[in-house]
Amino acid sequence: MNKEKSSYYTGEAKFSPVPLSVSSPVIKPIDKNKVTANAVEAMHMQAHQQIDMLRKQAELIMQQVKEIEDRLKISELIYKAEIRFKPVMGQVYHLYEKKQAGEFLVSMIAPNEWGRSQSFSRYLSIVRLLSDSTWDVLDKASFNFDDFEQAIALNQGV
Repeated sequence: MNKEKSSYYTGEAKFSPVPLSVSSPVIKPIDKNKVTANAVEAMHMQAHQQIDMLRKQAELIMQQVKEIEDRLKISELIYKAEIRFKPVMGQVYHLYEKKQAGEFLVSMIAPNEWGRSQSFSRYLSIVRLLSDSTWDVLDKASFNFDDFEQAIALNQGV
């Protein structure tokens, strides 16, 4: 027996894929181009949001990398400086440039505590020894890293 499929819908009217009477709700065919365009627009918007978030994270990471590199440079210079005591981790010290250019002094004495026996030409910064044996500059706002870079260059041969 060969049953032929009817090209007409024969089921219940409420399940019909096409309106069966004038009072049936209007069924509009899906505009695939519009659906695709909306999906592509949403996809691009979502991707750009994720890319922007990743860019911000990358910028933050690069800023942290620069801070660590700066801390390493400063630490190397401080370890070449004159230190007449054993520094304690977590303690605050003061960094001075000595009267001879390119030479430095780490002291427990703050600039306003020196008497007439100043053995430095200028005060550079407040520094603290960190637990990883690097030194952190605490007054970064007033610290001129360019001057420090020049001093590091002078001190490379030491």
